[in-house]
Amino acid sequence: MAASSSNSTRLLLAMAALCVAAVGIALGSQHVFDMQPCPWCILQRLIYLAIAALCLMGAAVSAGLVRRGIGVLTLLLALSGAASGLYQHLVASKSASCNLTFADKVISALGLDGAFPPLLQVTANCSDAAVSVLGVPYAYWSVALFTVMAAASMRVVLRAP
Repeated sequence: MAASSSNSTRLLLAMAALCVAAVGIALGSQHVFDMQPCPWCILQRLIYLAIAALCLMGAAVSAGLVRRGIGVLTLLLALSGAASGLYQHLVASKSASCNLTFADKVISALGLDGAFPPLLQVTANCSDAAVSVLGVPYAYWSVALFTVMAAASMRVVLRAP
């Protein structure tokens, strides 16, 4: 049982590190390579940061039920992140404006864009933010990482003592 708890702790810490790294890469893309974010990009950043925070909380506790709950929450967030990435690429990137979309409304309602502009301020519309890295749409890279987060979350749920 102690080995399972230790494995879950390492997995949660790795998940948190990957999520923070994803946001760091997005910031680098924005501020170094001038790849400006749309509302869907910012929403995905928020989801990565929420997953990272939950994973750090989960790593700090040893109670199996709490870890399972955190695993379920991170799974739901990862699935919503994957859905937002798919929506961004398949629907939003084809429109001229992201104004008043679900992502735009969430960001405005939370007011975080004004609180942390370098990290959470929308600076592009969806069609302008549709870029590729190594021939793969940026949104699909995000979908892939959210899928990894979902699989890891399932492991946390199933491994929690």
